[in-house]
Amino acid sequence: MNARLNIPYGRQSISDEDIAAVVEVLRSDWLTQGPAVPAFEHAVARYCGAAHATAVNSATSALHLACLALGVGPGDLVWTSPVTFVASANCARYCGADVDFVDVEPDTANLCAAALADRLAHARQAGRLPKVVIPVHFAGLPCDMQAIHALSKEYGFRIIEDASHAIGARYQNEPVGNCRYSDITVFSFHPVKIITSGEGGMALTNDPALAARMELLRSHGITRDPEQMESAPHGPWYYEQLELGFNYRMTDIHAALGLSQMTRLDEFIAHRDEVAARYDTLLDDTPLLTPARRPGRSSAHHLYVIRVPADSDGGTHRRLFDGLRSRGVGVNLHYIPVYRQPYYQQLGYEPTRFPQSERHYAASISLPMYAGLSASQQDYVVSALHEEFGA
Repeated sequence: MNARLNIPYGRQSISDEDIAAVVEVLRSDWLTQGPAVPAFEHAVARYCGAAHATAVNSATSALHLACLALGVGPGDLVWTSPVTFVASANCARYCGADVDFVDVEPDTANLCAAALADRLAHARQAGRLPKVVIPVHFAGLPCDMQAIHALSKEYGFRIIEDASHAIGARYQNEPVGNCRYSDITVFSFHPVKIITSGEGGMALTNDPALAARMELLRSHGITRDPEQMESAPHGPWYYEQLELGFNYRMTDIHAALGLSQMTRLDEFIAHRDEVAARYDTLLDDTPLLTPARRPGRSSAHHLYVIRVPADSDGGTHRRLFDGLRSRGVGVNLHYIPVYRQPYYQQLGYEPTRFPQSERHYAASISLPMYAGLSASQQDYVVSALHEEFGA
């Protein structure tokens, strides 16, 4: 294949049916909050086995609403993983809360339940326990949610699953998103995710009070429901703002695309499974470390992250990354640990506190992984990888 071929690390898959669904909305009377939004919410909730779903304009918005629904505010403490996109931590800062991080497992880059237990024991002695913990299902592999949930019962914190990578994943043979081990689960529908709505996110919960609060806050804190109003309606035009909410609404245009994509979710997951298994086989004869597996956890394979062995020379990681990009392979790095960002550095975080996150950052490369990736494209990626690693 041409060395200039550009194979991105991720991309959307848009079908004629997806386009037709969006065009149907464009020709309808509803472009913003019409029938497609609740239909999309119902489809995702039904797929995951959750009671309620609230669609919003991004997963970041969903994380923010989830924190607000759980009462996060100034003086509270929220813990999350350092190996994630900044939104997993920013959502707590939006509420005025303090943020800290729990180091990750060395092979999965998921928030480590053992490290969490140790941190919690010390935090209880110091009298400063977290109000909310946000485990992140990195690359689509679920965290050890049973262990994290058990700790929540012992220490009294609430749980938001950041499953932005993980719609279609399964934990203990049940869909991620059923909220069996959490208060709220958040999905992302960004174009590089498993399914896309263009931009969008969704918060799932089994608690009707949490769902009602997130639904209220996503639309300016305004209600037209007479049962929620503080006074009797003055007329059919009447509405009340009950809280200081936000314009986080998803449009029908976005929801129509997401709803259409849901019909192919299982197909997307099956193809990603095949791509991941093929990578595993093709890279088996190299010293590169391939993604870890866990019994009882099926990854959605949002990312396929390899790691350069720790005993390689210090320049191997950068040389491999640059070499692959020069060959048209759009590799990426997920993620720069959040505490390394200038905003968080000024808050005083020390990288030495998170040795596993530092090792992950120094060694990881995300290879192309998406539903439309062909076998020939994957062969080219692996061939380039072999040549560059052996250089």
